Amino acid sequence: MNKAVQPPKARKIPAELEIHGDIRVDNYYWMNDREDPEVIAYLNAENDYCDKQTEHTKDFQKDLFDEMKGRIKEDDQSVPYRLNHYWYITRFEKGGDYPIFSRKKETLQAPEEVMFDVNLMAEGYDYYRLGGLNVSPDNKMVAFGTDTVSRRKYTIRIKNLETGELYPENIENTTGGSTWANDNKTLYYTKKDDQTLRSFQIYKHILGTNPVEDELVFQEDDETFNTYVYKSKSKKYIVIGSHSTLTTEYRVLEADNPEGNFHVIQPRIRGLEYSISHFEDDFYILTNRDGAYNFKLMKTPVTKTGKENWIDVIVHRPDVLLEDIDIFKDYLVVGERKNGLNEIRIIRWDKSDDYFIPFDNETYTAYTSINPDFDTDVLRYTYNSMTTPTSVVDFNMVTKQKTVLKEQEVLGGHFDKNNYTSERIWATANDGTQVPISLVYKKGIKKDGTNPLLQYAYGSYGSTIDPYFSTVRLSLLDRGFIYAIAHIRGGEYLGRNWYEDGKLFTKLNTFTDFIDVSKHLIAKNYTSEENLFGMGGSAGGLLMGAVVNMAPHLYKGVIAAVPFVDVVTTMLDDSIPLTTGEYDEWGNPNDKDYYEYMLQYSPYDNVIAQDYPNMLVTTGLHDSQVQYWEPAKWVAKLRELKTNDNLLLLRTNMDTGHGGASGRFEALKEVAEEYAFLFDLAGIKE
Repeated sequence: MNKAVQPPKARKIPAELEIHGDIRVDNYYWMNDREDPEVIAYLNAENDYCDKQTEHTKDFQKDLFDEMKGRIKEDDQSVPYRLNHYWYITRFEKGGDYPIFSRKKETLQAPEEVMFDVNLMAEGYDYYRLGGLNVSPDNKMVAFGTDTVSRRKYTIRIKNLETGELYPENIENTTGGSTWANDNKTLYYTKKDDQTLRSFQIYKHILGTNPVEDELVFQEDDETFNTYVYKSKSKKYIVIGSHSTLTTEYRVLEADNPEGNFHVIQPRIRGLEYSISHFEDDFYILTNRDGAYNFKLMKTPVTKTGKENWIDVIVHRPDVLLEDIDIFKDYLVVGERKNGLNEIRIIRWDKSDDYFIPFDNETYTAYTSINPDFDTDVLRYTYNSMTTPTSVVDFNMVTKQKTVLKEQEVLGGHFDKNNYTSERIWATANDGTQVPISLVYKKGIKKDGTNPLLQYAYGSYGSTIDPYFSTVRLSLLDRGFIYAIAHIRGGEYLGRNWYEDGKLFTKLNTFTDFIDVSKHLIAKNYTSEENLFGMGGSAGGLLMGAVVNMAPHLYKGVIAAVPFVDVVTTMLDDSIPLTTGEYDEWGNPNDKDYYEYMLQYSPYDNVIAQDYPNMLVTTGLHDSQVQYWEPAKWVAKLRELKTNDNLLLLRTNMDTGHGGASGRFEALKEVAEEYAFLFDLAGIKE
């Protein structure tokens, strides 16, 4: 650390924020204006300070970048999948930062048709993302979305795949996704609210007309809901979904009849969640109806869709979370989770067979992949573990034979999966709950408390961080780090109740679980306070913020990426993207009880005069998920109050948003900076 370099000092302008008779003083509220030159100057000053404090690691960062890039096959391509007479392929060329999307007609020996070379399209942009590719039923056109700012506001264009020409229409401020009706000229898409970025309108566009004249077919007026549109796998229905944290609703229209009216499957009832899949004369419904908190599978005739007509197909089981289904002509494939582990179950419709694909350890991830074809006996799934690179597997559901189509190549000549070991252990939380931890490390490590260990978690929205393989992570493991994923409450690793026990009025469990996992890892001599590091991003950044307030002494260093740290103020501002849709996750602080509970953990509100660990905080100026001013204000307040001289760095990417850099390898530069921060603190110089 260069003590001669002084950190920026943000100006304090007290703003009084009053609600429920309580006044909070926010000295850095003024940073909530990305057009203010003083805000930009402050962010640039922090970047300059970060540069100077990490200057001595710049060569190491470059070495790490080259090392991580060197493990990745540059001229790589996806396993082709077949859809409507074409094989679709995504590939990368050496030196290219972006994908090339192509297809081949009928056979893989046919000439390649390049649909998009994103390397050419991205020229001249600091950020570029192409998504939502959607080919028309006659295979002649493709709709696609582009975002050049990283605010997740996409412009939809349409390309003629026969002539290569772009149609003149630009459909702006969308999610980027769209779906064609079966007439090859009607396109449905989702518009966003310009300010809050909430997906709230479904429009119908007719090819060749002015988008200004597009017909609004559905508007979601409840501000806690988002809406979206897609086509059923059967290709028979256009489906509009409305979704909030606790409630869903679907409406459908036959894709052959775009002039018709949408029909609601089951009107929304607060707390009723369901999703639909179409097969023959029925809709199959994954739902939590009747207290099925881990979900069950029901079905109903397409002519009578209200919940009074639903009947059980797979009943609710308290020890098995039903996550998803995939329907084939002869088989129903069910994705389940039991005791934290993924399971893929195969059921013949005629009931003559019902079995699980066998997997063999406790730190793996397996899930069904792209399966657009109804009429096949082959299921495609993806498998990896913390020590095993990702494989794409075709599994014959009749013969039960599996064919590995591709295993991720790890280049560089040094990787051997037998050099690493993984395990799952359990920590006891402060309330007696057993919290699982997935670990990976190089074989031969002694558990003597001297190992540097990076503990990662997320813990919100029921989003599960499964144990997965990472080529990038090898740079940690090969230098003696242990890597731990803490499967804390707030995710769904151990079922829906695991999520319910880490949200709203039980949110504190998320933070105390992480701390108790840290204590367990120290007690079992995997690491020590001098060697333990924490990391989380977005809602996981909130986790980091809460943890460093509650137990700062446990960690040598912490990385908080795009952290959601100003919880109360953000959740009181319904003009900010995502706020209204998240009341069921965090609570609505306009309610005094939620306000008081959230104030107990909101990181920004709980910064106090105490020692804090070394910290690297990252954000993006155009972030639409967590606004840049949350981490900026947090760092300013930490600078003001912390009582030690540990490193505190803020890195703002002035060109991007929540997901960071858009290029395939540009993102590795951000990881290299994070890893160099950890290595520097751990005394690892190369």
